[in-house]
Amino acid sequence: MKDVLGDKKSILILLGPALLVFTLIKIVPVLWSFGLTFFDGNPLGGFEFVGIGNFQRFFSDPQALSALGFTLKYAIVISIGQIALGYGLALLYVFVLKNASNFVRTVVFFPTILPTVAVALLFKSLFAVGDQQGPVNAGFQIIGLESVDWFATGDGTFTVAIIMELWRSMGFFAVLLYAGLLDIPDETLESARLDGAHGWRLVRHIVIPLSLPVLLSSVVFSANNTLKVFDTVLALNNGGPGGETTPLTLYMYRTVFSYSDYGYGSTIAFILTILCFLVTLFIFRSARRDNTTA
Repeated sequence: MKDVLGDKKSILILLGPALLVFTLIKIVPVLWSFGLTFFDGNPLGGFEFVGIGNFQRFFSDPQALSALGFTLKYAIVISIGQIALGYGLALLYVFVLKNASNFVRTVVFFPTILPTVAVALLFKSLFAVGDQQGPVNAGFQIIGLESVDWFATGDGTFTVAIIMELWRSMGFFAVLLYAGLLDIPDETLESARLDGAHGWRLVRHIVIPLSLPVLLSSVVFSANNTLKVFDTVLALNNGGPGGETTPLTLYMYRTVFSYSDYGYGSTIAFILTILCFLVTLFIFRSARRDNTTA
């Protein structure tokens, strides 16, 4: 094995095909898409070089800025909710339910495997109003409140989307963080308890610092996934009403496939990629600063 790893020709033969496939599948489309950001048009009508015109158009496009604002709002609220609920459930599994948590973990995780469209239809039924009154509005009427047409406003649709996504994804993050908490040695926890650390003090000073790597990975994973939200809002209310709940991904999709504007669509995709990169960089740098101060 040492002879093989020390031979550059052997390494090239072993890794070359994989690197070539990776380059063709990953790198080339990214470079191709980046190149399209400097052009206007589509393959049928031809392309015209516009320089940075698509980027100037993005920052003067009210619909694009509205989509960017919704994407950021959605990502912040959902990421905080996913990590908070997931970490709370993970603590419940480890310190309260312990070996009896298998059934609860399975039940809470189950919505994660459901198709997004099926979950969206379920929540549209739950929050429906009018002739097809859903259980939520029926409950409002029972306690003397008026029914709410949740999908007639952007705020109502956003609220339903938040509840739906948190319900669907909290089981996944709970299992992810649960695996990280299991790596904390029992001896460390027992020593902390003997020193008088219980409850919140134990979590604050022992559990959170020792689970910081998996917690950080969860934050990065959640932030990047929520910035690229697409199917949830599309299936729930098609990005409406109007364009109030349209994220960048859905706006990019419509720009490319409904209006055949490949250059501007690629520009939106590139800006979204840069946004994901900056958020990830910010999270890592913040975590590094916290470790230093601790």
